[in-house]
Amino acid sequence: MRLQLSLRSRGVTDARVLTAMELVDRALFVTETFAARAYDDVPLPVAVGQTISQPSVVGLMTQALDVQPRDKVLEVGTGTGYQSAILSHLARRVYTVERHRALTRIAQRNHQAMGLSNITQITGDGSFGLPEQAPFDRILVTAAAEDPPGPLLAQLRIGGSMVVPVGVSDHIQMLIKVTRTPDGYDYDELSPVRFVPLVEGVEHD
Repeated sequence: MRLQLSLRSRGVTDARVLTAMELVDRALFVTETFAARAYDDVPLPVAVGQTISQPSVVGLMTQALDVQPRDKVLEVGTGTGYQSAILSHLARRVYTVERHRALTRIAQRNHQAMGLSNITQITGDGSFGLPEQAPFDRILVTAAAEDPPGPLLAQLRIGGSMVVPVGVSDHIQMLIKVTRTPDGYDYDELSPVRFVPLVEGVEHD
């Protein structure tokens, strides 16, 4: 209840998003050390030096993505699987790509424990997307890129959209929404954010 009130106060008002976030227990996606803080609206450390985003940012990004029940969604940056678990309650199918093999394994265990069968977890270089499954209705990027990655833009269907943090500075990043139209791409700025940078390559940890 505390988390739901916090989400609403920070602008997460979409009923479907709030319901999906209520169904996903954030405590399952952090270590026992931080379980007591799982319902606070703060980012928390996870394995291999990464973080799990604060719930209000997850909620706002999910809300902006406007996922529909028949959508096929690509997530870049699985982490421990919290964001993709929420997406799984909103979409038909979720593909999530993570560059750290150790995190992919953790996410798979978490999703299996929750009985989520419509998520495919892949270890790979998310900056190149997943061309073999394209086009996607929605793409969500949970790391900051200097510009929206070209391969990901190309994998959006016409009418599809991508939410991605843009900016190379730790202090000045902007969450943007890109919508693919028959004539090109429309860009909307959403809010300032802070994310780790989108890194190319794969870590076999």
